[in-house]
Amino acid sequence: MDLKKTFGETIKKLREDKNMTLREVAELLCIDTSMLGKIEKNNRKPTKAFIDKFSRLFKVNDKDLTITFLSDTVAYQVLDEEDYATEVLKVAEKKVKYLKTQKNS
Repeated sequence: MDLKKTFGETIKKLREDKNMTLREVAELLCIDTSMLGKIEKNNRKPTKAFIDKFSRLFKVNDKDLTITFLSDTVAYQVLDEEDYATEVLKVAEKKVKYLKTQKNS
């Protein structure tokens, strides 16, 4: 799985690799076809349940799909801050570590 691609691109590629239509996949996931299309176009965020169902349907690691989704969320947040994006990501990594220690205290 190419973790550089967006979540939507990843979902679309997995679906197309199996030669399945939006409608077929949407039915198997019990979601609306238009919702799946919006997810593939990165216009709608998936739920955790959707990520889990999709990973089972296409037999891919749910950890990779979750990382792809969460990294999209972070990337879109800092996308317009070109001058600071890399520094923000470095600080965020440190903050995650700090917050984990605080949570475990």
